[in-house]
Amino acid sequence: MEEKEVLIVVDMQRDFIDGALGTAEAQEIVPRVREYIGHFKGRVLYTRDTHREDYLQTQEGRKLPVPHCLYGTHGWEITDALQDLRQDAVIDKPTFGSIELAEMLARENREQHYGRITLIGVCTDVCVLSNAILLRAALPETEIVVDASCCAGVTPEKHRIALQAMAACQIHIENPPF
Repeated sequence: MEEKEVLIVVDMQRDFIDGALGTAEAQEIVPRVREYIGHFKGRVLYTRDTHREDYLQTQEGRKLPVPHCLYGTHGWEITDALQDLRQDAVIDKPTFGSIELAEMLARENREQHYGRITLIGVCTDVCVLSNAILLRAALPETEIVVDASCCAGVTPEKHRIALQAMAACQIHIENPPF
């Protein structure tokens, strides 16, 4: 059976790049992310952090009181630099990791074996980490990969720590900064 590949582009939204929670590191990876997607031959899925107007009343909002990625706003949209690239599906997620994404890929994996799932995007230490761990649990025989050169964390140090944590969970880290 032919093994298929999936690329997960995590939360490459305006608010995480140059908006409410943007960072210089996130801005810096955009051209590499664009190139990676452009050359990728398999299926390309995007996640989109999605919050509602009651964000500040949620547990996340109380711990991170910075409204971001509010449904339908400019900051919620995928960055303009990626808009013209293939999006086989966009999965809106209300929290860090998408159980819906993990369950969907696990279900599909029964009929079309995924040999490798690669994650790129932001933030390494929050949503990339959460989704990689969920995918590791849902697809234990699929190689889960994170390309560190196409990821950015909340800070460079948290980025490195998250990559080390994922490596400890048998997630393959390409282009590690350590």
